[in-house]
Amino acid sequence: MQQTFYKYQGTGNDFVMIDNRQQNFNKKDTKRVKELCDRRFGIGADGLILLENHETLDFKMVYYNSDGNESSMCGNGGRCLVAFAKQLGVIKDKAVFEAVDGVHHAEIDANGLVRLQMLDVQDIEKHPNHVFLNTGSPHHVQFEGGIEDFDIKTKGASIRYGAPYNQAGTNVNFVKKLSDATFRVRTYERGVEDETLSCGTGVTAVAIAMNAIGETQSNHIDLEVEGGKLQVCFDLVDGAYQNVWLIGPANFVFSGTI
Repeated sequence: MQQTFYKYQGTGNDFVMIDNRQQNFNKKDTKRVKELCDRRFGIGADGLILLENHETLDFKMVYYNSDGNESSMCGNGGRCLVAFAKQLGVIKDKAVFEAVDGVHHAEIDANGLVRLQMLDVQDIEKHPNHVFLNTGSPHHVQFEGGIEDFDIKTKGASIRYGAPYNQAGTNVNFVKKLSDATFRVRTYERGVEDETLSCGTGVTAVAIAMNAIGETQSNHIDLEVEGGKLQVCFDLVDGAYQNVWLIGPANFVFSGTI
């Protein structure tokens, strides 16, 4: 059976997009999802995203990691899905959609810059050497002085599978402070089991964590990732991070059938 697909990327975090409004894609076939994401034998992507109909909202997002398993929220994937929905004519310049972690609002401009509202965050675990929080996906955040040149896959995997995360695992973000409101980030993503060029929920976690531990007083943070630049802004209200927005480009790459 032929499958039409679209390829999108947001600061190098790339996704296979499929219009599943007719429910033609077999969502139980995790092997097929993994094959489509394979960079040598398939299309190649960090994940696969289905756009589906929703009873009351603009659409529904169903996200799979490249290992074939349905996963927690993906910020860059959500931004790319908004751009995909606009290409399909499902939306114009604003969207309200449902993802695995709840309802998200989004806006897209004529240049493909997408603003995606993320979850409010209140529970932040501050440890001596790291911060842990959930921004739709779980994230471990720690400073790394040699961020430009170190074995992120080995170090990230050791944290991802180690205590206290163990079987459930976590995403791991290594951070270097460049200025008061600018941070360099590299992320090891669970489900991909390697470094990705960008992680939307990851940079959101870094921005909030840096503010929470006093590394920045700003509520508008610039994040430099391997695939480009992102921004995160938020309001801090009575100890809770609200009105959290992830901002960055989302670009169509190509489409085809497989």
